Amino acid sequence: MSLYTFPKSRLSLALLLVAATNSGCLFFHGQRYHHFSTKTPLVNNHILVLGFMGGREPWNNHKRGVRKLALKLLSLNLPYLHVETVENKKRKLAIELIRNAFDRNLDGHLDQQECASVRLILFGHSFGGAAVVKLARQLKKMNIPVSLSVQVDSIGRGDKTIPSNVRSAANLFQRNGMIIRGEKQIEPEDPNRTAIIGNYRYDYRDKKIDVKDASWLKRAFQAAHTKMEYDPEVWAKVEEIILSEIREMTVDMPR
Repeated sequence: MSLYTFPKSRLSLALLLVAATNSGCLFFHGQRYHHFSTKTPLVNNHILVLGFMGGREPWNNHKRGVRKLALKLLSLNLPYLHVETVENKKRKLAIELIRNAFDRNLDGHLDQQECASVRLILFGHSFGGAAVVKLARQLKKMNIPVSLSVQVDSIGRGDKTIPSNVRSAANLFQRNGMIIRGEKQIEPEDPNRTAIIGNYRYDYRDKKIDVKDASWLKRAFQAAHTKMEYDPEVWAKVEEIILSEIREMTVDMPR
């Protein structure tokens, strides 16, 4: 599990603190489908990358690691690459986008050929990392493959086992947190179908990270977890993993 084993009262308090420090605006309405900019359906061989935000962060918060990386990937201006960020509670929106992106005959569902053509990369931080695994499980039931999943300090339940529809998976985590510790070791449901790229541990006992953009509650109660989100070394590694997968998927594409 990703959290310490606490007595029920302390665990409840810890979860309340997590919810409080991850919350956005009290009247936050959340993301809608029209916020996506990707035009669907995608051209054959095009790639869709979905980044899932942590906590209750809005999809377009450019100060957060997931959104920063998404914008950086978009800045590459690769014509075959489409990148969106998604709030971690909005997996239904993500599924709708995935279906629309690869439903090239526009009949409302993905047939066997369309499923086989899916080129999809998922990544996320914190509860967004948990959303990546949950979404991959939902997609497995729909026979939709995932080329790559990347979890950053994932704190959901059941984040350890990566479903067999995921081709490659990577996990970045820290174990310094008093309340929140990321999943330390992901494993494939089926080793013959999923390759684990690595479980990368980061140590924040003495590492100084600029977290001035984080709330004081996050800095106080989620110090290591917050440092990891603002650690440029972490996001450079995630970018490296994602770009490596993209290069592999596009090696035979005309330039």
